[in-house]
Amino acid sequence: MSLLSVKNLRVTFNTEAGVVEAVRGVSFELGRERLGIVGESGSGKTMTGRSVLRLIRPPGKIEADSMQFDGTDILNASETQMRALRGPRMAMVMQDPKFSLNPVMRVGAQLMEGLRQRDHTSKAEAYAKAIAALNAVQIRDPDRVMDAYPHELSGGMGQRVMIAMMLIPDPDLLIADEPTSALDVTVQAEVLSILDDLVKTRGMGLIFISHDLRLVARFCDRVLVMYKGRIVEEVAAKDLLHAKHPYTQGLLNCLPRIGGTRGPLPGLDRNAEWAN
Repeated sequence: MSLLSVKNLRVTFNTEAGVVEAVRGVSFELGRERLGIVGESGSGKTMTGRSVLRLIRPPGKIEADSMQFDGTDILNASETQMRALRGPRMAMVMQDPKFSLNPVMRVGAQLMEGLRQRDHTSKAEAYAKAIAALNAVQIRDPDRVMDAYPHELSGGMGQRVMIAMMLIPDPDLLIADEPTSALDVTVQAEVLSILDDLVKTRGMGLIFISHDLRLVARFCDRVLVMYKGRIVEEVAAKDLLHAKHPYTQGLLNCLPRIGGTRGPLPGLDRNAEWAN
């Protein structure tokens, strides 16, 4: 049985210029594996991830034939039911910790807030769980980080704190939206190693949203390629660099290559039929 099943997902926004279709007929299954979603900015990757957690607010509208998470109908679940799932069972790491962490609260207070408010955990127990989560994402001197404000952390440290925050309730599904986009190569490798270990040791399902096709090809098990709100290709990650769809091939051809020419990178020639 799959952990997550999405059939014919559609996300629309009513605007003054008319209805904008952000996601159009997306369907996929997720087991306890690493599923990558790639595509250009505006292709619907983040909207797909946020829709799974029902985080699209008016004027946005989510429709689907069905959305099932571990046997639960999350499409028709009440907001109370979704709040019981978000955090304890489903979590999302947002793209940039600078905009996700509260700048006027210490890191420790933010890590413990959910445990104190939702689970009514004692302060001492919440602190111990927060320290354990920081250790799990390989943060040295977690006590110092607990007492720090977000602006006192590096980009890589802030990203690890965000991952730790999502992992404290030990979710079954983690959606990571560009979790390594602002990190240097060394820190990027460390964050990926952490996520990989969590999937293997905790048996999580991971949706990994990224622009970096080479990174996804190395890290994920399967890949969905999105264009204008639709999935144009699904391929095993190991075969991504040899994908057949002309859009995926175009994205790959736009990547810089070590030892390549110093001329301008090729552009992507789009075909209107890809969006149909």
